[in-house]
Amino acid sequence: MIGLDLAARAVEAAVRAVEGGEHAEHQKADDDGESGHGLSVAEQGLSAQIVIMLILISTPDRWLGVELRHFAALQALASEGSFGRAAERLGYTQSAVSQQIATLERIVGEKLVERPGGPRPISLTEAGELLLRHADSIVSRLQAAQADLHALQAGELGTLRVGTFQSAGARLLPAVMRRFTSAWPGIDVVIGELEDEEVEQAIERGELDVGFVALPVSDAPLEWSELVHDPYVLVAAAGSPFATSPKPPTLAEITAERLIGFKPHRSVEAVEAVLRAAGLEPRYAFRSNDNGTVQGLVAAGIANAIQPRLTVDEADPRIVVRDLEEMPPRVIAIARHRDRYYSPAARAFVEAAVATTRP
Repeated sequence: MIGLDLAARAVEAAVRAVEGGEHAEHQKADDDGESGHGLSVAEQGLSAQIVIMLILISTPDRWLGVELRHFAALQALASEGSFGRAAERLGYTQSAVSQQIATLERIVGEKLVERPGGPRPISLTEAGELLLRHADSIVSRLQAAQADLHALQAGELGTLRVGTFQSAGARLLPAVMRRFTSAWPGIDVVIGELEDEEVEQAIERGELDVGFVALPVSDAPLEWSELVHDPYVLVAAAGSPFATSPKPPTLAEITAERLIGFKPHRSVEAVEAVLRAAGLEPRYAFRSNDNGTVQGLVAAGIANAIQPRLTVDEADPRIVVRDLEEMPPRVIAIARHRDRYYSPAARAFVEAAVATTRP
């Protein structure tokens, strides 16, 4: 409030100065036959702005003037018990340490050091002891920050945000994580499970560093490395006609019956595009985006399903998986934003994903 009052008074003074300047300039113009009015007002208006800026700059919280060297001097003085030994410890002169303590006392508005004089050691006041506890904490945090930044620059510490969709998270991510974390134990990996299109969007918004996606991606600014080709298969209940037939099922035979399907997303659209290109229209008995639910309904004999192989638990004795030669495979990749900072940890995760999934 004091700063604002001073600024207001400065504005009033500047206005009066401008008005006086205008009068003087008019008088001078009458005497000389020339006009300097515009220049005078601009100059004096600028002076008023400078006055206001100086007042506002000079009235912040005085604690912002505390520097780490002040805390270092207080720590050394508390530890050594004299200005001379504190100066030796810090590599300063004795007068420099004394100046730093005096400056700190002036900023905080408290006496921090008892100076008994003579051979008796100095000691901290109650205010000095209180501030010392905070100084110790602040200096320790600074040292920790320094160590963390060194580790971050070396790529040995930090957080990596990885996006995945359900089947990639269950079937690909564990092996990739095992390889990555053994080489980068200091990196905290945060996993976000989304739909495949949502992974792309989260990477584009900067919410994820890398993520598993199904190709082709949208027009998001991503770059990617292919990992696996995941074929589509027919999943049928054990003992059903499709499970026991000696010949591969055709798409026409499959779509003659109702299907269990996933809710609309990229993989579903790819399947439906192939079916419609063949003049076939899928009919669904039930849709779910949970892999276990789809497989459970198939196992119960409700209907069959066309699924990417990675979404299927093939060890389940209740179902049979049949290859579909007419259906192109789903391509899974690991992607990142092409225009954002590519940290060493993110690069290492991509390399681990490629090394783990490719033969």
